Amino acid sequence: MAGKLAADEADTLDYSNIAVPPNARMPKMALTMAWWAVCSAVFYIVVGAALALGFGTWNAIIGMVLSVVAYGLINAVLSRFAIKTGLSVALFSRVLFGNVGAGLATLIFCATAIYYAVFEGSVIAVGINNIFPSISYPIAALIVVLYSVPLIFGSIQTWLDKFNGVLLPFYILGLVLAVVLAISQYGYSDKWLNLGPAGGEPALGWLSCFVYYMGVWVLTMFTFDYARFGRQEDAGYHAYFNFGMPFYVMVFLVSGLFGMFMVGTVPDLGTVTEVSVLLALLKIMGIGGLLFVWVTQTRINTANYYLAAVNLEALVQLFGKPPFGRIGWAIVVGAIVYLLMLIDVFSYLLQALAYQGIFVVAWVAVAMAHIFSSRYEQLVGSTIEYRSSHVPAFNPLGIIAWFAAAAVGIALHLWGGAYTELSAPATAVVGFCIYALGLNSAKREWFLTAA
Repeated sequence: MAGKLAADEADTLDYSNIAVPPNARMPKMALTMAWWAVCSAVFYIVVGAALALGFGTWNAIIGMVLSVVAYGLINAVLSRFAIKTGLSVALFSRVLFGNVGAGLATLIFCATAIYYAVFEGSVIAVGINNIFPSISYPIAALIVVLYSVPLIFGSIQTWLDKFNGVLLPFYILGLVLAVVLAISQYGYSDKWLNLGPAGGEPALGWLSCFVYYMGVWVLTMFTFDYARFGRQEDAGYHAYFNFGMPFYVMVFLVSGLFGMFMVGTVPDLGTVTEVSVLLALLKIMGIGGLLFVWVTQTRINTANYYLAAVNLEALVQLFGKPPFGRIGWAIVVGAIVYLLMLIDVFSYLLQALAYQGIFVVAWVAVAMAHIFSSRYEQLVGSTIEYRSSHVPAFNPLGIIAWFAAAAVGIALHLWGGAYTELSAPATAVVGFCIYALGLNSAKREWFLTAA
């Protein structure tokens, strides 16, 4: 009976408050289909094109390749740990920072997923309004939210893998078709291989491009929350392929090269934004371009909405039993996304993402330092204690390392100039070093309440 109750609770909460048990893990290809939804955001296309224009094509490519390697190595470690423990970002953050600190980490993760849902959803809404002018943007935005929310009523295990598996071939076909149509309409030119700023490429432009991609290390949090559904026997596959470098080749390199090609081929594209890339696709593909964008944005938004809902639920659980389950939280997320899509808050969202990105980098640094150390096991034992009733409100070591690293990053970001580019790397180094060194003198009560 107790086992049945635990299973019922897990189904209701979608494992937002407990580790994913072995019997709830997914086959490796099913998890791959669910996870690879993340690779198809127009955002990555835009970033590649913008970096090529700002720093030069080859600097951007070098930055992408280095990012593929860095992301692959980091997420190989994080995915193995998530598979081993079954913990989510919210639950693991209780270990690192205590209950209150975990609440902040969960809030940042939830807010970031919502912001991305706003961006990606707005692209579809603009496309609908452009192809069908009689449908106003507010109505188009409502349509996008109304069909996006029900897509995550089913869990990763029962629906999202199948849905995104069906859409993946259409995404790949859309990329190929867009390239073919662009060449047929405008001819082939190697201009895309020689993009760059008018004044010449800046020194160490490749480093600037690499650091820029550190701003979206939130993908490591995405990785963590998806990887926990992987089976232990598939850990190697997930570490090296599903969450590893091949995935980021698709995310950064393929998407970035596509963005560069579009900028160098389609005339009069103007300032490179998600909307301008959308309009370029509509220009060369017509309604087919809208369908392609629907595929890309719907795929990525299944991840954005799902993670936002799960982490919003986990956040509320810190204050008591939630009034409803994840379906209710999915509806709440949809309402928030719709309101933000109607308000001209994009410049503010971008500023918020810049600061949140620094906190995310610090989280990753602290998490990596914890995973690499055996100190926790020496203090607590081989079983990780994450239950809120057994974890203190604050873990002083985790809080100090996290906030000190974030403070350094924010200070450098505000300083401006070349210091801005150092903000993310400095954040990572400071966070990792403080936590790793502090573990040498860590006490058991920092991780556990007195028993």
